[in-house]
Amino acid sequence: MDERKVALITGGATGSGKEVALMLAAKGINIVINYSRSEKEAQETAGLVRAAGVSCLLQKADVANDQQVRAMMQNIIKEFGRLDYLVNGAGMTDFVDMADLEALKEEHWDRAMAVNVKGLFFVSRAAAEHLKKAHGAIVNITSLGGYNGRASSIAYAAAKAAAISVTKSLALVLAPNVRVNGVAPGPVMTRWMAGREAAVKKVAEGTPLGKVCKAENVAEVIVPLLLSAALVTGQTIIIDGGSRMQ
Repeated sequence: MDERKVALITGGATGSGKEVALMLAAKGINIVINYSRSEKEAQETAGLVRAAGVSCLLQKADVANDQQVRAMMQNIIKEFGRLDYLVNGAGMTDFVDMADLEALKEEHWDRAMAVNVKGLFFVSRAAAEHLKKAHGAIVNITSLGGYNGRASSIAYAAAKAAAISVTKSLALVLAPNVRVNGVAPGPVMTRWMAGREAAVKKVAEGTPLGKVCKAENVAEVIVPLLLSAALVTGQTIIIDGGSRMQ
């Protein structure tokens, strides 16, 4: 059996998850890409990962469905016999004007909490015993909105605040064998921001660094948290060009 380490990246077909997959693959780590709808993009990312000389397993699963998550984990262990790293990158949002309280419906809350909070927990729980054996690590992709309350919707901001809390709780209960951290990006120039590029650029220009956050900027923080930050756990690193200082 392949002795390389293995990383599962939920939402790994596109955006920051894709960039993490490529960076880890370049370091000789086998990759599992989870996706729910982006099958074409998942196949394309898998091709790039395999071109780096490592194995890539594609797993379609809704992270908010515990049964599907557990089946995915069984497939990973059957294929590789181990799991060393987990990046919870799967997320969703509905863009709802924060000032329009009546526009925020119950279904918006349900979707935001299901994927961004329950999904993060379900995957971490399913992975826990394998990560403990490997003395591995988890990184959760949260959001600056979880700190400042400004986001694509009030529900999304609340869900990401909850994800930051779950990150701390998991860091406590999975210690000492598994480190658990998070990253909290500000607006990232991904497909979520299609049609909103001007607004993102305006926000970026107002930060101390004056740069737009790209998916690779998020990945370059996640990878060291997974591989080398041996004494860091329970932390969420803000990636916002310094805007929170202002």
